[in-house]
Amino acid sequence: MSIIWKYLDKRSAAVDALKDYGSMKFIIGHTDDEIKSAYEKMEGVSSPQFDGMPHSHNPQASEDRIVKGIEEIDVLKERYRQAVEYMAWFVPAWEELTEDERYVLEAFYSEDNQYGSNAADDVADYFQIERASAYRRKNRALERLTILLFGKA
Repeated sequence: MSIIWKYLDKRSAAVDALKDYGSMKFIIGHTDDEIKSAYEKMEGVSSPQFDGMPHSHNPQASEDRIVKGIEEIDVLKERYRQAVEYMAWFVPAWEELTEDERYVLEAFYSEDNQYGSNAADDVADYFQIERASAYRRKNRALERLTILLFGKA
């Protein structure tokens, strides 16, 4: 084990990973369409512009468009690779949590709910507990997710 892991704020990293889940799921679901769109942009031929204004002619315009498209596709593929890697790491830990733990973490850290809003009240109402107990429940769930993701907390 590298000494760096001792100084990594694993709890904060677990929260960040939890917040990234929706984005990673979106990337995996939409990358194929974005790559298809990039290929279509590469194939098109630009039409001449007849607006009466002089335009400079770029003999490499088609090649430039293709290179730009290839670069865009490379970025999309790398982003997709990272999303798949993230899901392979995060989802097994997430599925290991109980339904209650997942509910609490989603209530506090989902994209729809900013931390500090009424998440504690929602959790307290859901479990019929006090607000302070809701925060303790969140801390326990986050601690468990951190251990599942990184090992020792």
